[in-house]
Amino acid sequence: MITMRLDKFLTEALGITRKQATKLLKDSQITLNDQIIKQGATKLTDSDTVVFDERELSLTGPRYIMLNKPGGFVCSHVDDYNPTVFVLLDEVAPEKLHVAGRLDCDTTGLVLLTDDGQWSHRITSPKHVCEKVYHVELADPVEPVVIEQFAEGVMLKGEKVATRPALLELLSPTEAIIKITEGKYHQVKRMFAATGNKVIGLHRAQVGPIELDDDLAPGEYRDLSPEEIAAFQK
Repeated sequence: MITMRLDKFLTEALGITRKQATKLLKDSQITLNDQIIKQGATKLTDSDTVVFDERELSLTGPRYIMLNKPGGFVCSHVDDYNPTVFVLLDEVAPEKLHVAGRLDCDTTGLVLLTDDGQWSHRITSPKHVCEKVYHVELADPVEPVVIEQFAEGVMLKGEKVATRPALLELLSPTEAIIKITEGKYHQVKRMFAATGNKVIGLHRAQVGPIELDDDLAPGEYRDLSPEEIAAFQK
């Protein structure tokens, strides 16, 4: 069953700080299933009832989250072999959230999660041009001609249409920044494979105007700011 700390629940349900939530608890103003609770670390589930000031609290409205995805986690709710990114979230009903633009299991970096389907559609739909920025580490040096090939579009194995033009910037012979505006299956890896190279490290740094927060360590997350949310509501 899904669990969450009571003090975190209060911060999200009431829009207050963790310090303010702790004070409400210490002042005996919060009940959990009709019992006064003072410990913020108390775990609650989505079947519990929390009351403050004679009203039942709940998490309302859509949620928008930025996660710094570590390697080894999959962007789905269920997987037979690897842990999912949702086990990293201390959220009520994480099963209602979905990933807006998945990353491969071994790829790290920016993942956006939401329960707003229209918002995520603006990120993932082929009808919308949404630039993604990746830092790439490669097994072999990148030939300068590859920059031109990517700018013209690359024909991937099994595809009938070349990729959209992509911007490739070399940081070193085996490191690069690549900017793409679509999300084909394993696209970055397949683009370099088409040039005879192999991606050995892949990190997503940006989706549209939203950049990964440098303060987030791998596995950490935060809510998006109103400005970040609005970037995909226009």
